[in-house]
Amino acid sequence: MKADPQYAPEHLALEAVRRLGPEAQRWAAQARADQPGVTPDALAQQAVKRFTNHARLSGAVSGATGLPGAVVDVGVLAWTQSRMVLHMAAAYEVDPTAPERAADLLVLQRVHKAAEAARLALGVAAGRERAARLFAGSSGRPLTGVMLKLGVKLAQMAGVRAAKRMFAKVIPGAAVVLGTWANSAATKDLARRTTEHFART
Repeated sequence: MKADPQYAPEHLALEAVRRLGPEAQRWAAQARADQPGVTPDALAQQAVKRFTNHARLSGAVSGATGLPGAVVDVGVLAWTQSRMVLHMAAAYEVDPTAPERAADLLVLQRVHKAAEAARLALGVAAGRERAARLFAGSSGRPLTGVMLKLGVKLAQMAGVRAAKRMFAKVIPGAAVVLGTWANSAATKDLARRTTEHFART
């Protein structure tokens, strides 16, 4: 993502499906075996509770560590939210390992308004990823500028609206509370949209 921050959300979505999809699939299968008769809605709410708690914790930590922690936190938050979405997909018996889930992630996280635009951007990002392997090397851009752009892109993906809330986390004395609230609110909002999406799939 540092090498191509413009398409950071797309790279994260592709990697999330590759790495987290199988984990979500295993979790749902085990949960159904352990809780016979559990409904998809109940299983999805278990995932929401688990990952909202994770998001709160990372928000508190980032608030305690200042701006560098806030920049890292938006990446962690976007990854945590991706895990939640894929676990919710599995709860609703939608394959979390299918490539189409990457487009779902981008639409649900409001990176793109429609699945078609998300698929197009994912194709571009995947092509750039392959090209980067062929032409590996330094981009020549200052690292601080790259990290700032990356932080803003991931903040948008995570629903931390975005740069404002990210930078609000470093207000002295209130940072931990703001970090926890911002992450929790963004994650709950995403959970609501995800439930509506997969419940009707």
